[in-house]
Amino acid sequence: MSGVSDLLRSKIADVPDFPKPGILFKDITPVLAHGPTLARVVDAFAERYARLKVDAVAGIESRGFLFAIPLALRLGIGAVLVRKPGKLPRNTHERSYELEYGTDRLQVHQEDLQAGQRVVVIDDLLATGGTMSAATELVRHAGADPIEAAFMVELSFLKGRTKLSVPSFSLVEY
Repeated sequence: MSGVSDLLRSKIADVPDFPKPGILFKDITPVLAHGPTLARVVDAFAERYARLKVDAVAGIESRGFLFAIPLALRLGIGAVLVRKPGKLPRNTHERSYELEYGTDRLQVHQEDLQAGQRVVVIDDLLATGGTMSAATELVRHAGADPIEAAFMVELSFLKGRTKLSVPSFSLVEY
């Protein structure tokens, strides 16, 4: 994976003081804009999850969708959308989670996950871990088995991995 990690480091742009002073933002849009790099990211995830006999990929709104759908296509399985409230039209399972200043919720359609399915939950970036923790608990609540949390980027200094109840995998760490 070091080849993918090095490639991502060469493409991900550092944006100082965004969205506020003191933050060094890791901008993944150059990865998305460069077809060969984006393809290599999807390939790297597909190589890993083809071996693990995954039944579905759950992508977290909204950047997780960018990786969940092409990965699911490559693996020949379904993609499940994990969304914020009010975005899914049918009956949903729901989980609340804590934010720095308040709470938020995530939902998934009740019919989209089946009992016993092996699910990878994917997002673009792991920071503090709250959103992914809620998403994996939501998958579990729906009766499926969240086997791993996947990320293109992990900000390891924020220790988000420690909040997760499932193993995690990242293509590049900062």
